[in-house]
Amino acid sequence: MEKRTVFSHKLLPYALLAPQLLVTIVFFYWPAGQAVYQSFLIQDAFGISTEFVWFENYRSLFSDPAYYSALGVTALFSTVVTVLSLSFALILAVEADKSLKGAGIYKTLLIWPYAVAPAVAGVLWLFMFQPSLGVFGKMLNAAGFNWNPYLNSGDAFALVTAAAVWKQISYNFLFFLAGLQSIPKSLIEAAAIDGAGPTRRFWSIVFPMLSPTAFYLLTVNIVYVFFDTFGIIHTVTRGGPAGATTTLVYKVFSDGQAGGDLGTSAAESVILMLIVIGLTALQFRFIERKVTY
Repeated sequence: MEKRTVFSHKLLPYALLAPQLLVTIVFFYWPAGQAVYQSFLIQDAFGISTEFVWFENYRSLFSDPAYYSALGVTALFSTVVTVLSLSFALILAVEADKSLKGAGIYKTLLIWPYAVAPAVAGVLWLFMFQPSLGVFGKMLNAAGFNWNPYLNSGDAFALVTAAAVWKQISYNFLFFLAGLQSIPKSLIEAAAIDGAGPTRRFWSIVFPMLSPTAFYLLTVNIVYVFFDTFGIIHTVTRGGPAGATTTLVYKVFSDGQAGGDLGTSAAESVILMLIVIGLTALQFRFIERKVTY
């Protein structure tokens, strides 16, 4: 007979759910509601009076070329960081899953960057690639490259991208390695006996069984790029030069905190939230179909 857990107290399930619901309401729904309300207001320079202007903030936002520039930067930045961080993490996880000498040290070193805060990761990479004092920055200039992330938009974009990828590889590596170790070795050995080479075994057996992990990481990495890379951009480039590294989340900060335009900043945060929700819904609607559970 099937054993079932029965709660005799009717209020117990609600009591168990209450802490999580409270956290969600206080730290997500309440701030989101405030942002939506703030996006319909215009506040004077001294913060004394506010005026309800309906969709005026959104209209001015969509007529601003700088906003479309930030949207393009975000699209390119999120694509490059997600693809590179997932690809490198998968390669490293496949190598770590093999019988290697000193594999424990190898895995430990790969996990360490996950403990580094995004702002600290940005500072580390800026120190290494500072054009006049950084070790790698001086090496690039000595090799003939005119490396200067303070003035060159391509260099600045490459630097924040490298820092963001390095920061996220450890997280992806952990999940990929756990997924690889959960695959039955008997399946791979049977395929090898049947004559399948390493490449065929990986794409026909290993990767399809990793698809749930890959799908989860794809969703998490997109959220990471849209929000958690703010610390890296703020410490390394502050959105410059000339807006080359200004993503949507950094534009929310710069317009609201530096520019003092709280209404437009709130409208940008609402649009950013809708974009992330839409991308997540599209992933579950189309990409999840190809996931093998």
